[in-house]
Amino acid sequence: MAAFFTAACFVFDYLDGMAARALHVQSPMGKELDSLADVVSFGVVPGAMLYQMLAGAPAVGSIFFDSALVVKAALPAFVLSAFSAYRLAKFNLDTRQTNYFLGLSTPACTVFVLGLQLAADQDLFGCKEMIVTPWFLYGLIGLLSWLLVSEIPMFGLKIKRLDWKSNVFNILFLLLFGVLIALFQVFALSIMIVCYVVLSVIFKQKVVAVH
Repeated sequence: MAAFFTAACFVFDYLDGMAARALHVQSPMGKELDSLADVVSFGVVPGAMLYQMLAGAPAVGSIFFDSALVVKAALPAFVLSAFSAYRLAKFNLDTRQTNYFLGLSTPACTVFVLGLQLAADQDLFGCKEMIVTPWFLYGLIGLLSWLLVSEIPMFGLKIKRLDWKSNVFNILFLLLFGVLIALFQVFALSIMIVCYVVLSVIFKQKVVAVH
C-alpha cells in the first residue's frame, strides 16, 4: 500500500510542474509548497523505509530494541530525511539546476530505496539477508545523503518540450527500465537509479552541454 501511495506521489510531482507551466500559474509560493510536499513524499518516506528495514534486521532488533515504539539503532535512517530537506532547500536557491540536476534528486533517491524495500520484502533472488544487513544500510544512508548534496551533474528527466531532441534520454531511459523490469522485477527500481547515476557521471559533459 505504501508503494502505491509513493507511486502516486511521483505522478503528481511529475505533473504539477507541467500543469503550472501549461496554465501559466508558476509562482514563488508554488515552488516552496512543492518542496514542502517533497520533504514528506521524498524525504520522510525513504527515511521511514530505511528505518523499517533497520528495525527489522535481526542484529538490530534483538540487541537494540528499546521499546515497543522506537528502535534507537534504526533512527539514523532519518539522517537521509534531513539531507533530503537540505537538498530541496538548496535546489530552490540554486539557479544552475533549471534543466539538469546537481546531485541526486530526492525522487530518484526514493525510487532506489523503494526498490530495495520491495526486493527485501519479497526476498527476490534471495537478496533479503544482504539488504537488511545493518552496516550495509548504514553505509547506504551515508552514500545517498552525500549524493543528494553533491555537485555531480545528473540528467534532468522532466518533459518541458514535446520533441525528440529534448526527450531522447527520457525515452531511452524508459526503454532501459522496461528491460530491467522484465529481468529483475521490482529490484529494477534500484538498478535503474544506479544506471542513472553511472550514466550521468560517464556523460557528465553531455549532461551540461545538451541542456
